[in-house]
Amino acid sequence: MGCVKQKEKNGKTVGSLTRFKRRGRAEGTMSIHIVALGSECPGGVGSGEEAAGQGQVQGSLLWSYLGHGARELDPTSTTPSRHPLNPAFMEYQSRVFGDVRVMVRDCPSWDLLDSDWASVRSVLEQADIVVIKYSVNDKIAFQQVRNGYAPRLRPLLRHWGMPVILVAVGARLNDEGPPCTCPLCASDWSSCVPHGEGLQLSRDLGATYLELPSLNNFFVGRYFGSVLEYFMIQCLKQKAKERPDKRRGHRLNEPRPPHLDQPARLPPVRVEESSFSQDLQWLLERGVQFADVVFYAGDSGKELGWAHAAVLCAISPYFRQLLVGRQAWERPMSRCACRERDGPHSLLSTWDGGLDDLPRPDGHLPGPLSRLVVKDSLLCLCLWETLMFLYRGAWEWEYLEEAIAEKLKNPLAVAQLMDRIRSFVGREKTPRDTPTPRSQQGPQTLANLFNSPLYSDVIFMVQGNVLPAHRAVLVARCDVMAAMFSGKYAEARSRVVPIHGVSSDTFLAFLEYLYTDTCCPASVLQAMAVLVCAEMYQVKRLQHLCEVCVCAYLQSMPSRELASTSISVIRLLRRAKCHNADQLYVWLLHFIANNYLIFSHKPDFLELSEEEREQVERLRWPSRGYLQELSEYQQRRRQLRKSRCSIM
Repeated sequence: MGCVKQKEKNGKTVGSLTRFKRRGRAEGTMSIHIVALGSECPGGVGSGEEAAGQGQVQGSLLWSYLGHGARELDPTSTTPSRHPLNPAFMEYQSRVFGDVRVMVRDCPSWDLLDSDWASVRSVLEQADIVVIKYSVNDKIAFQQVRNGYAPRLRPLLRHWGMPVILVAVGARLNDEGPPCTCPLCASDWSSCVPHGEGLQLSRDLGATYLELPSLNNFFVGRYFGSVLEYFMIQCLKQKAKERPDKRRGHRLNEPRPPHLDQPARLPPVRVEESSFSQDLQWLLERGVQFADVVFYAGDSGKELGWAHAAVLCAISPYFRQLLVGRQAWERPMSRCACRERDGPHSLLSTWDGGLDDLPRPDGHLPGPLSRLVVKDSLLCLCLWETLMFLYRGAWEWEYLEEAIAEKLKNPLAVAQLMDRIRSFVGREKTPRDTPTPRSQQGPQTLANLFNSPLYSDVIFMVQGNVLPAHRAVLVARCDVMAAMFSGKYAEARSRVVPIHGVSSDTFLAFLEYLYTDTCCPASVLQAMAVLVCAEMYQVKRLQHLCEVCVCAYLQSMPSRELASTSISVIRLLRRAKCHNADQLYVWLLHFIANNYLIFSHKPDFLELSEEEREQVERLRWPSRGYLQELSEYQQRRRQLRKSRCSIM
């Protein structure tokens, strides 16, 4: 064919065609299925005076390309025939590239597709290339294709991923002179299909767009033939890859290597959901013993509730302004804390009313108390809901508004109180308060109290280092700390608490988790040290986070680093079992088994118990059976090589 002859000047194309010919002779004839839809003639009329049917197909684009360019036209298919399953398609075939069979199924009329859409889908599914044709002088038919058939074809073509060619055939008519071949000519847009609309349709279908002024040899062979042959070559390459590879030198008696299975997946290490907000809620509800702030109603003097200054100052800038500085019990007279803020309402005030006249709950620890007077009537009614909102992290705005609305039953009062609560947390008024994810807002509320002397009421002495802390936070987050500070222990009455058996860095990381709900150890050894500290104080979630960190660090090590590292995984296994880290213990057993060839050569491998060694041997990778098969395979290869050398 003319186009193929021109392409044969390129060495790469000639090499590709030669390979396809050789592969076709060796593995059977390869074929390409092309489905053509639509008519390139205005009104469905064929070229010249040929009517629809076979004459129309013989004057069509693909028939012209195959008839003029194919080197070997199949003599049995000189006249197209109807498709046996779907009569809407005319079927004919030819040969290209020497020995590649091209099967074409052409449907010149779009209306025929409506008769049996299911069979049309089956024909399209078998196609390797889809060609869609239309006449630029038949705008009504084009609009029908664009609005009616393109939306049905688009999901199918995108799902199957086949190449699509959209061809616009014909010269746009011009009443003032000869036909215009310029694609940008706007003189005939009322009756012809503009270039932009055809290009937009090709983008919607993911197709390659072509415009052919006529169906002569030049346009069909040079333009359309080049694009079609490119897609045919790509299809042949893809089919060649999908065929099973036939090795030239393969012999029946050649030994095959044993199959090596993938190592078993390591067991997951699970971590509980964060209970940070629930812990602070428990502190507000039941931690009155450690409260140091009491609220009173401004009009009646009735006690409204207790709270904790450290938590309030950490969450709310308003309370930080109210309580930070000179302690509330050192102020000689009353002072309104909100007089410097914008707005006509005075919300809270604090004064020294004497320490002895303040009644304390049963079991309340001795210490200074701050008394706050609530001067706003709405805040007096909803103080408990406001404190609960602040203690849970000040992010559940929708739940707060629902609770206040249920209690006040007045939308105007609800809006006023919501504005005042926004002033507590320093939040500007927004059209709609959307809750911030707990992972971003809740655990960060106490971050500025970590290792800070602000309202600190306990000091830990660890290896000579001073670590300030707050009893309220420790009691809410750790059960052992709650028992230690609320019972009849020396720590409950002492401000300085010594800590033994733990390094200062480890205990500081432990305190950081209590305040921020996060744990980021810098190494495997530090993660194990924090794990031991978490097990000592019975903080299960921190223990599981440390297990995840140890697993992540070990799993990220390459094989060379595992073989040369000074970290003993066997001793990590012993410590995990000793400190009740069950998930880490099971994970390390599987990790040793998956890296059996590395750890079995280390001296500490002998420290495994008999039960542990049996489990590692059962889970080991590669297995003993594979190593035995590999040894037999290598022995057969050596024997076969010797026999070949002796014959030569």
